[in-house]
Amino acid sequence: MSQTFSYDAKTVNEQPLFEFGASYTPRVSYHYNSRVSQYHYGVRHPMKPFRLMLTDHLVSRYGLHKVMDLYETRAATKEEVLAFHAQDYVDFLSHVAPENLNKLPRGSLEKFNIGDDCPIFQGLFEYSMLYAGASLDASRKLINGQSEIAINWSGGLHHAKKSNPSGFCYVNDIVLAILNLLRYHPRVLYIDIDLHHGDGVQEAFYTTDRVFTVSFHKYNGEFFPGTGDLDEIGCSRGKHFSLNVPLNDGIDDDSYINLFKSIIDPLVTSYKPTVIIQQCGADSLGHDRLGCFNLNIRAHGECVKFVKSFGIPMLCVGGGGYTPRNVSRLWTYETGILNDVLLPSDIPEDIPFREWFGPDYSLHPVLDDLYENKNSKKYLENIRIRCLENIKYLQGAPSVRMDAELIPTQDLPGLTEEEEDLIRELNQEDDSYRLEQIEKDNVRRGELL
Repeated sequence: MSQTFSYDAKTVNEQPLFEFGASYTPRVSYHYNSRVSQYHYGVRHPMKPFRLMLTDHLVSRYGLHKVMDLYETRAATKEEVLAFHAQDYVDFLSHVAPENLNKLPRGSLEKFNIGDDCPIFQGLFEYSMLYAGASLDASRKLINGQSEIAINWSGGLHHAKKSNPSGFCYVNDIVLAILNLLRYHPRVLYIDIDLHHGDGVQEAFYTTDRVFTVSFHKYNGEFFPGTGDLDEIGCSRGKHFSLNVPLNDGIDDDSYINLFKSIIDPLVTSYKPTVIIQQCGADSLGHDRLGCFNLNIRAHGECVKFVKSFGIPMLCVGGGGYTPRNVSRLWTYETGILNDVLLPSDIPEDIPFREWFGPDYSLHPVLDDLYENKNSKKYLENIRIRCLENIKYLQGAPSVRMDAELIPTQDLPGLTEEEEDLIRELNQEDDSYRLEQIEKDNVRRGELL
């Protein structure tokens, strides 16, 4: 299923690169396959999978790989993806390629929403299955207790729908992970701090009370995806189990953090989730290529730290983020937070592509000086009150029947122990070799930043 590497050392080349910030450190797992960074949406497309390799370089050079369990994940299977996505859509993804576009049935591209945002590129299906497989692997480690916190920065593609891609997202790895978690957990809380509304996840669970979705995002009725207003609260059994926090351009650190904590604290207390998924889209940072907020890296990380403080099993995934150097800074910083590790501000000297972090070469560049804050105190207070009113409708956590005979004993992929042992044997390689291969495979892609 996946190869694991465990480390206890806390130094790199005998030199400490960080300090531990707490007396107790949760067991954290890091799920990544280097191949996912090698795909290319197109020269002018803002989505750059290369950012994942850059993140992995930073994580490793800071020494964080020494304090986590590392899993080199396998791709998801068609069977796993069909737990949510439609058969004809998965069949389309598995067969479509740039070289056979002219041979497709008429109307196929329109039917499946293929265009500038969601192009067909070489290896599209393999790319989608790799990031989805990593989120599924992370969910399994939470289910079986191997991890208390699981990280998959390659995931978080929250716009994908059941029958079509949307917003650069082809397979909704978050929905797949939640479906897997629901087999063992009565209540899942999904928190989205991407710049864009987490519409694909909200839509998938809009009628159930077993998943509570909350999204903090820009909204004006026109900004993509055009959803996420206050009145979207769920329906049927899921009424009041969707929560949206629509924001205007230029929100700053203090306003965002205060609003986030004032909503998440009573929500966790009332809903009592048994597991949390947090989507940590980096496009909500200031200076993002597609962004319009004024958040610094520490403010974004403070939200992750606050959710972690509840001590509930947690899956963290990536998402948006279109200035790769800042994406990698953010997710490295948040990897440190999730491990209770305090990272120095200076970017390590020996990291590949270090020139991309100039001129400051800092983990914390100034990102809050670009946009006027159009979120007045009155507006934010109104949003807060409306959200708290919605939370009050919950009247405590919904009860869920979780009889032992109803819980499946087989994992989704159905791999035998012998098959998993064989996969581990085939993937035996030490971590230094893994990093060396990543560098060799991707050194030519520096121009994609």
